[in-house]
Amino acid sequence: MQLTVYSAKPFDREFFARENEAFGHDLTFLEPRLTAETAPLAAGAGAVCPFVNDSVDAAALEVLAEVGTKLIALRSAGFNHVDLAAADRLGLTVVRVPAYSPHAVAEHTIALILSLNRKIPRARDRIREGNFALDGLMGFDLHGKTAGVIGTGKIGAVVARILLGFGCHVLAADTEPDKALLAEDVEYVAADELASRSDLVTLHCPLTPDTRHLVDAAFLDRMKPGAMLINTSRGALIDTRAVIDALKTRRLGSLGIDVYEEEADLFFEDHSSDPLTDDVFARLLTFPNVLVTGHQAFFTREAVTAIARTTLQNVTDFERTGRCSNAVRRN
Repeated sequence: MQLTVYSAKPFDREFFARENEAFGHDLTFLEPRLTAETAPLAAGAGAVCPFVNDSVDAAALEVLAEVGTKLIALRSAGFNHVDLAAADRLGLTVVRVPAYSPHAVAEHTIALILSLNRKIPRARDRIREGNFALDGLMGFDLHGKTAGVIGTGKIGAVVARILLGFGCHVLAADTEPDKALLAEDVEYVAADELASRSDLVTLHCPLTPDTRHLVDAAFLDRMKPGAMLINTSRGALIDTRAVIDALKTRRLGSLGIDVYEEEADLFFEDHSSDPLTDDVFARLLTFPNVLVTGHQAFFTREAVTAIARTTLQNVTDFERTGRCSNAVRRN
C-alpha cells in the first residue's frame, strides 16, 4: 500500500524504512505537517501517517478523502487532534499505536522529577562557569514523600511503580483503578484529594473535554504550597496561564513539562534563529524552577521502533482485511 508520512524527520525515515523491509509498503516521506493545504500531496496514497501535532481536522480529512485516502494511520497513541466525526462521515478509518514503550515516557517523567528536585540543569551551568557553591541547589528526599499520579494506564502504572521504588507513598486518580496497583499499596483517591495531599503531581491521562485544563487555578490552589507539577501527557491538561500565576506567587514549587498546549508551531523544529513569538511560553521559560523538554519523552530506540512497526502492521491489516484491531472508534 502507498503510505504518505507527514512531519517526517530523519529518525522517521530511518526507522520506518528499516521496519518496512518486513512489510513492503510504498513509503513517501514529507517534511510538512498535515493540514488542509498540504493534504493534496498525498494524492494517490491509500494511507497517510500524521504525527501528534498535525492538523487532522475536517478540512484536511475532506481533501484526503477527495484524493483517494482511505486510512489515517496515526503514529501516536493520542488521537485528540483528529476530527473523528468527520472521519466517520467521510468513510475514513483511523488507526493508532495504542502502546509503544510506556517505560520511555515513564522514565523521562522521573528524569524531570529528579532534575528539578536536585537542580541538575543549574548545577551543570554553574560547574561550567567554575562555580562550585551549593547555595540554591538544595533538594529533598523523594523517600517518604507523597506522589500523586493522575491516570494509571500503561505509562502511569509504570511511573507509580518507579515512585514506589523510591519509597514514596503513591496516590492515584483514575476512573478505573488498576487492581494490581491497589495490591501494591497505591491508594486511589479523587483528584481534588490527590492535589491537596501530594508533594508532587504527575499527569498521565488522555486529553478529553473533561480533562482539558484539568490543572486550572482551582486545582493549583488545592495543591500543597511548594509542590511539584509534571506533565508528559498532553499539553492542554494544564492551563498554562494559571500555572504561570502560581509560579509567580510561589504557590507552585516547580514545573516540569514535555508537552505544551500551543506546541504545534514550536516543537520538533529548529527555531534557534527565530524570535520567540509565543509570549506565554516565553514567560514560562523565565522561571528558574521550570524545566521544559520538547516532546521527547517517547524518544527512545525501543519506542520509535515499536511505533514504526505497529503503524506498518496497522496499514497491512487494513490493506488485507479492511479492518484493524487498533482502529479508533468514537465513544
